[in-house]
Amino acid sequence: MIRAAIVGATGIVGQQFLVALKDHPWIEVTALAASERSAGRRYKQAITDASSGAMRWFCEEPPVEEVMEMPVQNATEMNVSTVDIVFSAIESAPAKILEPKFAVDRPVISTASAFRYDDDVPILIPGINSEHSRVLQVQRKSRGWKGFITPIPNCTTAGLVITLKPIYETFGLNAVVMTSMQAMSGAGRSPGVLGLDILDNVIPFIPGEEEKVQRETQKILGSFEGSSISPAKFDLSCTCTRVNVREGHTESVFASTQKTCDVEDIARAMREFAGSSEETNLPSAPKHMIIVHEDPFRPQPRLDRDADNGMATVVGRIRKDAVLENGIKYLLVSHNTKMGAAKGAVLVAELLIRDGYIS
Repeated sequence: MIRAAIVGATGIVGQQFLVALKDHPWIEVTALAASERSAGRRYKQAITDASSGAMRWFCEEPPVEEVMEMPVQNATEMNVSTVDIVFSAIESAPAKILEPKFAVDRPVISTASAFRYDDDVPILIPGINSEHSRVLQVQRKSRGWKGFITPIPNCTTAGLVITLKPIYETFGLNAVVMTSMQAMSGAGRSPGVLGLDILDNVIPFIPGEEEKVQRETQKILGSFEGSSISPAKFDLSCTCTRVNVREGHTESVFASTQKTCDVEDIARAMREFAGSSEETNLPSAPKHMIIVHEDPFRPQPRLDRDADNGMATVVGRIRKDAVLENGIKYLLVSHNTKMGAAKGAVLVAELLIRDGYIS
């Protein structure tokens, strides 16, 4: 078994990692770390409010009993020599400091954006750009690390990239315009989307989100050229909003293709696309990376976010667009806290274990 540490284990994403790794066939959680405030306590104590006794467990799934009595270490002092892999569930500012310390000796798979845009850092989605993992060899050599850092994409990027991949491969892309309707859970429990802000409302701005989606999509769909990734050349414009939905990001996508294609051609390309057949056999992989609906009232977050255990991207309302050249438009729903967060990071770990980057 691969021994894993979860850094940021008491937060929402850290808890999602615990759920995603419960009874995992390849990976065992053997270390937990968090801020100094939680360090030195058992995990159950660290997530329990001392005054009320309320447990701050944020996942739909029940608390993972196997870790409740595990000690929580101080993340800044954690010795990674006892583990084989580090899952990082911390914010970008501390990630900038801590993740390189861990990567000197151990592989780090991160949900933070801290290193996503570095030239020697791939943003991996297994089955979409698995070949970009070869950049990790460049990273290790250039930084003198035994380990490496590889982040997963922004949760909004994930569904968009997965659906664009078969279009890009089959028909080419000139331009993409996307508007997101993002779930509240994407904002975490921090101030930014409080209940009274989002109730009966749409928040029209998510700081930094649009820039992240644009840069990450072009990097993920770019080509690996020996030692670096050359970004995809199509234009991309995004508007990202927050809506009163608990989980599941909805995105409206308009695409201009290089080759002429019909609605049926796009639907067929998406249905037939499975990524690499080897990647679909990984323990956390969906049976179908993309599910296409004919019903014009689908996809909907409440009905479709949990497709294939929250790991499939669901598409519907594929139509011709008369404004864009060779225009196609569609809607998608992607689970932002599963494929777009911890479970997506576990899938990356599975890919890297299979391919010998983690042992």
